Amino acid sequence: MPSWGGMINGLMTLSGAWDKLRTDPVMRMLVASVAFYGMSTFEGPMMSIRAVNQLSHYTDWTIGHVHSGAMGWVGMISFGAIYCMVPWLWKRKELYSLKLVSWHFWLATIGIVLYITSMWVSGIMQGLMWRSYTSLGFLEYSFIESVEAMHPYYAIRALGGAFFVLGALVMVYNLIMTVKAQPKSKSAGLPALEAAE
Repeated sequence: MPSWGGMINGLMTLSGAWDKLRTDPVMRMLVASVAFYGMSTFEGPMMSIRAVNQLSHYTDWTIGHVHSGAMGWVGMISFGAIYCMVPWLWKRKELYSLKLVSWHFWLATIGIVLYITSMWVSGIMQGLMWRSYTSLGFLEYSFIESVEAMHPYYAIRALGGAFFVLGALVMVYNLIMTVKAQPKSKSAGLPALEAAE
């Protein structure tokens, strides 16, 4: 509940700015990060339920869960914060390209979704294969058979990771161009400070 309180607080903080989701890709990134946070903080307690944990323990499902928090929450909130801070720190009015931020958002989001869903499916399959017994009480599948069954999901996971890294490289290019190409601004896009009366 405290985690969901934090997520709801984050979403409600943005409640007056929902119209900006159409035009501001940085805002989109921050909202997506809070959504991933809510999802992973729901999934974590659910995985602690004994019946669920018996299936998910030691499987790729746990890896998918951790990466939905790490890439979705921590990654996206970090990207959004960096996009906000770089123009302020280098006294630029705006980022080099909001279209590149939008490309980064979609590459990262698609990458995360591919990564975590492949690990969810892979993990559930692993759990079911490891729990499957023959009529004589022997394991139905050897460990290597379960590893072979995971191959397509690991390929999807690698593709998702590649999308995520490609998005990060787009961000690096965008930030370098923001620092190099834009002329300096005295106000850095922030309101000017005035003496109190």
